[in-house]
Formats: sequence, structure tokens, C-alpha cells
Amino acid sequence: MATILSVSGSPSATSRTGRLLRHLDQRLIAQGHEVVPLDVRTVPAEALLGADFRHPAIVEATELFARADGIVVGTPVYKASYSGVLKALLDLLPQYALTGKTVLPLATGGSVAHVLAIDYALRPVLNSMGAAHIVQGWFTLDRDITAREDGSLTIAPDAAEALGQVVDQFSTALGRTPYLAAAS
Repeated sequence: MATILSVSGSPSATSRTGRLLRHLDQRLIAQGHEVVPLDVRTVPAEALLGADFRHPAIVEATELFARADGIVVGTPVYKASYSGVLKALLDLLPQYALTGKTVLPLATGGSVAHVLAIDYALRPVLNSMGAAHIVQGWFTLDRDITAREDGSLTIAPDAAEALGQVVDQFSTALGRTPYLAAAS
């Protein structure tokens, strides 16, 4: 099937966002996709903040984006926008790094007041980077994600159902992307 880059834009090693993405990665793997995880927090800060385009970690991240057929971008919402660490990485990618890609934007946060961050903060950036198709994103409340010390995750039933639907729509859209790109 497709190669998917699953990008966690959380600065925290114990974030719900990162754990949620790794959980959703398993659904995509079960559907036959190859999933490559990328936790932006593992990219050296000096490379991100110093805008070092030649740093091996930035070169590697750029190559991961280039090789992927689809991208899942997950971020916690801070101050009604996506995380700064995610912005730092996106700023270092080529202008049209998402050309021909199908993208699934996901966000987590503490309040429904931030639900529009996907459409008003993240989606415009992804679109400006040339994404062929940005599928319907999803915002999950922190309270609907329970992370245990053993690494396991429990998602509230309604949130789990909605997340399953958006991931399945993304998976379906990946199968159509080559046809849409060829028809253009």
C-alpha cells in the first residue's frame, strides 16, 4: 500500500498527542500501510532553532517527507495554534514538501475552544506546502485520552470511533491520490 510519515509535533516525551499518533499508526499498519514515525522533539534543538538546513537530522526529516505518500501531522494546541516545535520543522522543509501528498491533520487540547486550530492555523500551512489532498482533520480532547505508565492508551469510545473514521478516510484517500495526481 502506501508509505505514511506519522509526525508528532509535541515537545513532550510523554505527550498524549505522540501516544495517540503511535496508537493510530497501528490501525494504518493493520490496513497494510508502512508507517514511519517522526517525533519532532527528537530533532536537535540547535538544528531547528538555528535553521540549519544542512544538519543531518533536518536532511533526514526532509527525505522522510519526500519518500512518504501520505503524512499524518499531530500536534497539541497551544495558544490556539499548533506547536512551535512543529512550526520550526515545517519552516525548514522545502516550500512544496507536501506536493502530491495526502495529509491528515490531527490535534489534541484541553478545551473545545481550540477545535478550530486545525482549520485556521494548521491547514493553511499544509495547503501552502502543496498538499494534494488534506482530508478532514480531527481534534481530540485531552480528557478523552488516557495514557498509562506502561505506554498503553485508552481513548473514550466516541473519540475512538471518530478517530477511526478519519484514519479510514485518510487510508482510502491514499489509494486515490495517484489517480488524482495523474488526472491533473
